[in-house]
Amino acid sequence: MRIKGKREQKAQIPTASMSDIAFLLIIFFMLTTVFRKETGLKVILPKAKMTERVLKSRDVANIYIDKDGRISVDDKLVAPEQVKMAFKVKLAENPAVLAQLKADRRVKYGTVNDVLDALRDAQAFRIIFATEYKR
Repeated sequence: MRIKGKREQKAQIPTASMSDIAFLLIIFFMLTTVFRKETGLKVILPKAKMTERVLKSRDVANIYIDKDGRISVDDKLVAPEQVKMAFKVKLAENPAVLAQLKADRRVKYGTVNDVLDALRDAQAFRIIFATEYKR
């Protein structure tokens, strides 16, 4: 008769649900991460004594004009004539789009006027001028 000795059992970590946990974490991070859409041009906004805050929404399209007169729509440098076509496309996709104009305070007004004319030609009449609140 043989006496069987006690075998040492190694501790094991159950790994059956590890893949489920990994996929849940990936889904959680994908849903909660916010990616920055636009970086725009470097502008110093003009100061204003009174402003009204506009809540960020998906219906706002930013137009940047830097001190050198460069124009950026959706992070793409465009000429003043191309602003009209860009906003015609935006208005066709979403008629409730707002044009938020972020112009540097040192830019020549002629450049801003060209952009405003292009927006009027594209029938984008909902325009917001971004300013910095002066306290």
